[in-house]
Amino acid sequence: MSIDELRERFDTTDRELVRLLAERFKLSRAIGEVKEQLGLPVLDAAREQLVLERVRDLASEFGVDAQDIEGVYRRVIDVSRSVQHTTVAFQGEPGAFSEEAALEFFGRAVTTCSCESFDDVFSSVAEERTRFGIVPVENSSEGSISRVYDLFMDHDVRVCGETALRIVHCLIAHRNATLGGIRRVYSHPQALGQCRSFLSHLGCELIPAYDTAGSVKMISEEPACDAGAVAGARAAELYGMKVIATGIEDSRNNYTRFFILSKRDVPPSGGDKTSIVFSVRHEPGALYAALRVLAERGVNLTKIESRPTRQQPWEYNFYLDFEGHRLEPDFDAALKSIEPYCIFVRVLGSYPKAKPVWKTL
Repeated sequence: MSIDELRERFDTTDRELVRLLAERFKLSRAIGEVKEQLGLPVLDAAREQLVLERVRDLASEFGVDAQDIEGVYRRVIDVSRSVQHTTVAFQGEPGAFSEEAALEFFGRAVTTCSCESFDDVFSSVAEERTRFGIVPVENSSEGSISRVYDLFMDHDVRVCGETALRIVHCLIAHRNATLGGIRRVYSHPQALGQCRSFLSHLGCELIPAYDTAGSVKMISEEPACDAGAVAGARAAELYGMKVIATGIEDSRNNYTRFFILSKRDVPPSGGDKTSIVFSVRHEPGALYAALRVLAERGVNLTKIESRPTRQQPWEYNFYLDFEGHRLEPDFDAALKSIEPYCIFVRVLGSYPKAKPVWKTL
């Protein structure tokens, strides 16, 4: 068979692949409509895991590398999920890292909705103006975003997923600007903090702003070429600006963890995590007793965070993450076992654990 004949068969196969993918996305859209009518969540991690297991088996059957096929199908699943009328609220201007995390989690075809504040993201989900929201909860360099944790006490929303994004900061300015000519740098305080070393050597004025991408948008609207902004490279593309320096963060292991917010729970996937918040009674050893009970029941804590209650001075709420789903009998019993030591216990949500993406660079 000649190369022209092989290429013709190649083209025919591609056409058939695209036709089948179009049919799959059409079915996904129909499933999304049914889910909406029944009040079911778009996210179904258990179902997605079954699909991946099935295609890995099919790959072995047809003599194709299972990991290669899984990589392709993860992207197919992303697109299938995004066509199910998914709208995600995020804080900041288009090009913000929160929007980038939403695109990575839901797929590039998802509709994103820009919000001015974290409060607006929570309200958008609680009032069902958007089906999902995404908020950062902690950075590997700067720690937890305390405002986000506080908002869980004010809004009836659930955590239905998590994702981690590698944060690569860039110094962005006008196209005719130079590194030596930058005198002012704008960005979110956490972004400025994550780039302390580079910015200190630059010797310019650091000006906090409410958003990374918003800082790029702001300097794009002023003519001065001595202003720069710290943000992601996508923000430079969106606002017609230039990346002067890239990878300016102090740590190459700079990751931000995000929560996916929804009004509805997600079912167990077999690899889950649960987040709760509780406050202990004003008795000696109450916190120790609650944590001891969890330990005795084999609950594997992955994080503990304390925040002021905002009601009485020196009183705290405790936020815990642990492995497992709240609907599993052992974990349900474990949560009930700490109630005698607590003023209240509230489950923020159970959700599939994010696939680890960090590594030493």
